[in-house]
Amino acid sequence: MTRKASQNGQTKADRGVKAACDPPGKVELRKKVTLLRGISIIIGTIIGAGIFISPKGILQNSGSIGMSLVVWVACGLLSLFGALSYAELGTSIKKSGGHYTYILEAFGPQVAFVQLWADIIAIRPAGVAVISLAFARYILEPIFMPCGVPQMAIKLTTAIGITMVMYINSMSVSWTARLQIFLTFSKLLAISIIIIPGLYQLFKGETKNFQNAFQVDTVQLTNLPLAFYSGMYAYAGWFYLNFVIEEVENPERNVPLAICISMVIVTVGYTLANVAYYTVISAAELLASHAVAVTFAEKLMGNFSMAVPIFVALSCFGSMNGCLFAISRIFYVASREGQLPQILSMIHVRRHTPIAAVIILYPVTMLILFLGDLYSLLNFMSFLRWFFIGVAVTGLIYMRYTRPEMPRPFKVPIFIPAVFTFTSFFMVFLSLYSDPVNTGIGFAISLTGIPAYYIFIVFNKKPKWFQRFSDSVKTSLQIILEKTLL
Repeated sequence: MTRKASQNGQTKADRGVKAACDPPGKVELRKKVTLLRGISIIIGTIIGAGIFISPKGILQNSGSIGMSLVVWVACGLLSLFGALSYAELGTSIKKSGGHYTYILEAFGPQVAFVQLWADIIAIRPAGVAVISLAFARYILEPIFMPCGVPQMAIKLTTAIGITMVMYINSMSVSWTARLQIFLTFSKLLAISIIIIPGLYQLFKGETKNFQNAFQVDTVQLTNLPLAFYSGMYAYAGWFYLNFVIEEVENPERNVPLAICISMVIVTVGYTLANVAYYTVISAAELLASHAVAVTFAEKLMGNFSMAVPIFVALSCFGSMNGCLFAISRIFYVASREGQLPQILSMIHVRRHTPIAAVIILYPVTMLILFLGDLYSLLNFMSFLRWFFIGVAVTGLIYMRYTRPEMPRPFKVPIFIPAVFTFTSFFMVFLSLYSDPVNTGIGFAISLTGIPAYYIFIVFNKKPKWFQRFSDSVKTSLQIILEKTLL
């Protein structure tokens, strides 16, 4: 079918490509993230499957019910310290991209590229694949009960879930944000269904599991750091709003507010959910359970326990949606900074979404899902997330002295980033101590970003044939993206 040209000789696709290549300001990401949407991004990405399925890592390493509750609260407070530090960074450096942007501003392009490299080759695709696998497993569980779910069915459903999330994120920021709000309220409803009956039982006098809650002889100080390690991972996700700062309405007000409100809600929710669990389930039963929320519901609600997998699946889908929405902005910003191909910084002329940046993870994630050992890969790379977050917050302290003139609409006391930086690097040290082989492999993989930086960024004099081929591919992809998502 031929395309009819307009009066000035340009086709519709040509105008779309031209608009996508126009200078910044003509086609750009719009500020559609309100305070409520910002809260939903943070809560929706923090709360995944863990609080419903297996919150036993903290109990196992803390040694007692009372100490485990202390760890939950303390980890919430430490995560709030990190989130407040990011609130200062986000309101001072009003660029999307999160860790990448702050490391770039503080320590330069080489360190930022190493962080970006680790994100692209392992951390982000493996992370998306893992949470998507959890979504698929729990959405299929009610269908296959009482039998196990076939692995191929899980992987195919995972692929469908990832495709759905990427399509929604490509089509509309508003759709993505509205879906995230709905899924966040679903998560909070699920937690409320656990908290309210549990507290009702507590007020009725069901306190036998809290007797000797702070029994000292069961607490092993050597294991407490591992309990904090598990707790900090449970709260991970507070930083995702900083990935989309450029799309937040009135960031000076909404970013700190969204962070504070979200962290209070999550900390209270996590702590009360655990109190509810302990009201009905003993410490021994919780440690033996493969799905704590299901065990809780079976003992207290009977057949309603069959609904728990659906709530867990919705929770995982919300994490998938929020993560992908935020992660795509890293690649968009890195492309804008010249560290990734230019097409990744282009925005759809009508939908105002960075489509290429959204779908870049799709082929890598699918490859890891069907061919890779993604759990091993995630173990190799997971400690690097805390390392780079620690580097970013160190950058906040560093810029207090090197760039004192920088406007800081929201400024935290210096002890807050200092305490959080120590916490982040302590977690890295703990990874090296507890699993030196896998951590060392992950560190070695990340170091391949140094030669990659010089090959792809510094020595950028490519042959003319390569430049022509690259330009041809870029133009073709622009036209395809313009025509397929009209």
